[in-house]
Amino acid sequence: MARSFLFLLGSARKDGNTELLARAAAEQLPRDTDQRWLDLAELHLPDYYDARHAADSWPQEESDEALLWEATLAATDVVIASPLYWYSVSSYAKRYLDYWSKWLSTPDPGFKAKMAGRTLWGVTALAHREEEVAEPLVLTLNHTAAYMGMRFGGVLLGNGSRPGQVLADERAAVRAKTFFAQEAPLARFPYEAE
Repeated sequence: MARSFLFLLGSARKDGNTELLARAAAEQLPRDTDQRWLDLAELHLPDYYDARHAADSWPQEESDEALLWEATLAATDVVIASPLYWYSVSSYAKRYLDYWSKWLSTPDPGFKAKMAGRTLWGVTALAHREEEVAEPLVLTLNHTAAYMGMRFGGVLLGNGSRPGQVLADERAAVRAKTFFAQEAPLARFPYEAE
């Protein structure tokens, strides 16, 4: 099956360090690899309302939810490109993932089964030299993939706060060259045996 990448940009800054790092990694993909880029900050996606166990129905309002749902299902590889905000994913990325809860029941109760076996990746820029501070973000994505029965390719980390600063991170540049070429293992929760 041909790979198809969905890059979801979750930064509050246009052309930010996370996007630059994601694009550097994407440049290494084979030329015939399908890539779709969506900027979550530019899409209209209301705050998530959980109606799974309520008498109310899901709120119906104009949004880009259907576009995101269709793009997600069309991808073999979903890349959450979110800067490290308060040690986790941005609010844009979190809102998108919250909608996965809805998609588990509507519009498609088969959403989880369809996502199983696909690969979730992360790309993030952080302002710390100590990369372990990004562990909450890594765990958020790993656990999401584990719950969905997906593979998890890990998180490409780069250092940068000021615009363009990540381009000076030589370690990140080296990792970006092979990041999407690695074989992504099936995601597991920490309590699951190897």
